[in-house]
Amino acid sequence: MFAKIIIDQDAKALDKVFEYRVPEDLQVSVGERVIVPFGKRNLQGFIVGLEEKSEYDESKIKPIANKIEDFAVIKPEMLQLMLFMADKLHLKLASILRLFLPSEMRTDKIKELIVKYVKISSTFEKLERKAEKQQQIVDFLKEHGQCKFSDVSNEFGYASLSALVKKGAVEVVCEKAFRTPDFDVMEKVIRKLSPLQQRAVDTISQNKTYLLHGVTGSGKTEVYMNLIDRQLSLGKTALMLVPEISLTPQVLANFKARFGNNVALIHSGLSAGERFDEWQRIFFGQAKVVVGARSAIFSPLENLGIIIIDEEHEQSYVSESNPRYDTHLVAEFRQKFNDCTLVLGSATPSIDSYAKALDGEYELVEMPVRVNGMEMPKIVLIDMLMEMRQGNNQIFSIPLIYELQDVIKQKKQAMIFINRRGFSSFQRCRNCGYVAKCSDCDVSLVYHRFEDRLKCHYCGKRYKALDICPSCGSRDIKQGAVGTERVVEELHKLFPDVRILRMDNDTTSKKNGHREILNEFKNTKPAILVGTQMIAKGHDFEDVVLVGIVDADQSLYQSDYRSIERTFQLITQVAGRAGRSATQGRVILQTYSPRHFVYRFASNYDYKGFFKKEANLRRVTNFPPYARILRILFTHEDENLVAQECKVCYNKVKEIKEQYDKEFVYLDVMKAPLNKIKNKFRYQIMMRFKLDHADEIEQKIFETIDENAKSSVFFEINPNNLS
Repeated sequence: MFAKIIIDQDAKALDKVFEYRVPEDLQVSVGERVIVPFGKRNLQGFIVGLEEKSEYDESKIKPIANKIEDFAVIKPEMLQLMLFMADKLHLKLASILRLFLPSEMRTDKIKELIVKYVKISSTFEKLERKAEKQQQIVDFLKEHGQCKFSDVSNEFGYASLSALVKKGAVEVVCEKAFRTPDFDVMEKVIRKLSPLQQRAVDTISQNKTYLLHGVTGSGKTEVYMNLIDRQLSLGKTALMLVPEISLTPQVLANFKARFGNNVALIHSGLSAGERFDEWQRIFFGQAKVVVGARSAIFSPLENLGIIIIDEEHEQSYVSESNPRYDTHLVAEFRQKFNDCTLVLGSATPSIDSYAKALDGEYELVEMPVRVNGMEMPKIVLIDMLMEMRQGNNQIFSIPLIYELQDVIKQKKQAMIFINRRGFSSFQRCRNCGYVAKCSDCDVSLVYHRFEDRLKCHYCGKRYKALDICPSCGSRDIKQGAVGTERVVEELHKLFPDVRILRMDNDTTSKKNGHREILNEFKNTKPAILVGTQMIAKGHDFEDVVLVGIVDADQSLYQSDYRSIERTFQLITQVAGRAGRSATQGRVILQTYSPRHFVYRFASNYDYKGFFKKEANLRRVTNFPPYARILRILFTHEDENLVAQECKVCYNKVKEIKEQYDKEFVYLDVMKAPLNKIKNKFRYQIMMRFKLDHADEIEQKIFETIDENAKSSVFFEINPNNLS
């Protein structure tokens, strides 16, 4: 017997299937992890196939050394998914397989948690001599039954408990325990569905893809839970994805209340032990419902009945680090493989998804009103140029300050959105123009006032803040655009007695950071929560009556074809946090471009009008979803090497362009906008081509780059971030 094995090494030269002999005394199956000799080392590998005969000289084929587990960790569906992702996204096989397992499993850094318990022995009758502590333990165990060894030892003393064990009066039992993530306990409430919710549940009844377009507050979560209920009653499993870790505490509490221990949680904020144990519960069928962020799409659920992607428009569903993949693409594969239902939900669907719904590829289900019958919050545009002309040079407009004062008087809550963390986006010398930049990355450093440090948001390096310009010696240092820290500081000056909380990557880095901030905000009135896009979606606080958007233009003028779409989505999503109960919500939107068309559509919650205009622009200019963008990113520590290699590959791609000249809209080679990250230089080939022969062109380009590139190369199809 011979095994086809993928070596667990992320190297281009090893990105193929190797063959090993299966020793006669070793029973193996497809999907198992094994140790194999490779050169002078022993390496981990995955069995992806078994054959009776080999096409090679069998005497020269090395044997498998041993197995790692006694079961196949990669299920058949995942092996098929591996092949699909390798073909479609041109990823390395080992890189894909790593997505399917907790990273700690591969490094053997985590083991099963075994807990010791004690109980009265079945042969015990009575203590032969009087020993007070021992008698107390016996009485305690008789009353409470089996208890943790550590708890009893701490209460009554280790010596007394050990003596009872030695006598055979008390029996020690070792059991496997699961480390489960903390969650807020909620009462199980099954709400009566509104007519619109019921219609949505009734409509989403077939094994195909649905786009659920429901305004913020329309009750999409209750629809999701009813759909999952239906699948569980049929003996199926369910997968529910959310875009941000910050949303999982609230969603998990809801789902735990509804589905109990059937729910498992998967996201990057779990401890190593929790992640390993939750994966095991899913793998062995003890959890039937998985809630999680992007990586949860690879959960080893069997018999899938439904996959739900909430806030489907969010760019966090696209991985921008190796291996690069789009969650939607993986979900579509799993939907077809399992013949199940796929639901994409959003108040602001992506242009791509809505276009597919209009073309009939997805079925469109609409929920156009809030479940409580309240109107959407009124959005008021504030022209900040006019504020400046009237002498107001503060971060906050006068209307926003008045509205905040009103919220505090009513003992209600407000959210302030600014999608930039830190105190200011850079430090610059007013005298010579010097800007503090990271030595390892081609980016300006962000000033963090709380730590009085400059930080690189790409590699994490920290530097001393500028007091004196290192270039000219001037002390005249200018701060850049404001971030969350600066907003909080200014709010403290205006409202010194009000609790002001901040939610961004800096304040939520510790375990359960999101949950603690959200719980404190929920239980404090009046209060103001300042945050980045973490606060912009999914959260449901009935006392939030005001949302302030400090710098609505921030995402508008990025050099990205999706910038206008993202601006519309962010405004609509963050505005939807206000007025979710009986009080009408208000939104103050500060902008320096009040006449831009995106604000007209956003302030009227006119998604269809916005889609029509934006889709028309994309169609005319040949941008996705009416064309395809392929970005090939080359990275290396040696700039000359990567620049030369990129140029060679570009000339080869030009030859393909000549064959398909009418299909190509654009082709160029250049430095990446961020030319250096983590001491690696970045060059790119950018191209755009029409859809008619897109797959064919893509495959030819993949083959050409493989033949000519030696440095690290990444392929991105319709990339979310062009920097």
